[in-house]
Amino acid sequence: MASAAPSSRAPHTRPILSVNLLNPTNLLRHESKQGQSMTGYNNSDAPEESAASRLRVAGVAVGYGDAPVVRDVSLDVPDGALTVLVGPNGSGKSTLMKAMARVLPVSAGEIRLDGRLLRSTPTREVARQLALLPQGPIAPEGLRVRELVAQGRYPHQSLLRQWSREDAEAVDAAMRAADVIQFADRPVSDLSGGQRQRCWIAMVLAQETGILLLDEPTTFLDLKVQVDLMRLLRRIAKEDGRSLVVVLHELNVAAAFADHLVMMKEGCILAEGHVERVFTAANLREVFGLEANVLRDPASGRPVCVPVVTPNADVMSRIAAQ
Repeated sequence: MASAAPSSRAPHTRPILSVNLLNPTNLLRHESKQGQSMTGYNNSDAPEESAASRLRVAGVAVGYGDAPVVRDVSLDVPDGALTVLVGPNGSGKSTLMKAMARVLPVSAGEIRLDGRLLRSTPTREVARQLALLPQGPIAPEGLRVRELVAQGRYPHQSLLRQWSREDAEAVDAAMRAADVIQFADRPVSDLSGGQRQRCWIAMVLAQETGILLLDEPTTFLDLKVQVDLMRLLRRIAKEDGRSLVVVLHELNVAAAFADHLVMMKEGCILAEGHVERVFTAANLREVFGLEANVLRDPASGRPVCVPVVTPNADVMSRIAAQ
């Protein structure tokens, strides 16, 4: 069924979450250190002459209060590629992502976006270049899909620029890309877990940023739904040329889809690079304490890990007797 022509009327105008989760500019806002103005600049804030990637992390330390979680981490996020962060619980993956989104301030080092210090770039400008989807977002009861996706247009609004046909077209395009336009007028709460997650991805797509940060978008989803979602994210990177950074727990899903794989342990990056080089039995043992054989999928050529399981003595005796 063909979708209706986009309406230039704003689908939703009232605040919908008290924690500002759906307001991307508020989500990215934090207090600057030592009272520095978030919109002020000095010589160190000027864009670098050249950069290896749009989003660069250099010697960063970040944590909660006096407890450091991430220590001396450097990472150049490849442009137009799908970067996946993996590591044990508590290894600093989500904390690093929050720092890259400016949700958490860094205590050492620096993060640059398009060569400019992230902490000094105006909040609305950051939100037009970088979108974050945090863990486990929850939409208010009764909120419809189109209203949710429309929140992604918030960074493009101002006193002089209210909701326009351009915004409506961006929302429809995002829903089509995420394959949720058929749910546009349904409450988000009525949808399955995988469908809801696609709606949230449509919201960050509507933000029309070149960089997307997604924290555990496949958690609690069935394997088939995880694979479908990762296919969508890979298509966004390949066809749209966007840079995606995704935190995952499922190792084989990460190995199947990542262009750039990052393994973290105890707040540090232990290995990063192409999947073939990083996804090894030695690294799995070092990072996860996992004894596994790494095989090659005959169809894709991608590595797959198979945990080593010590056979039960009774089972082995029955096999030997056959």
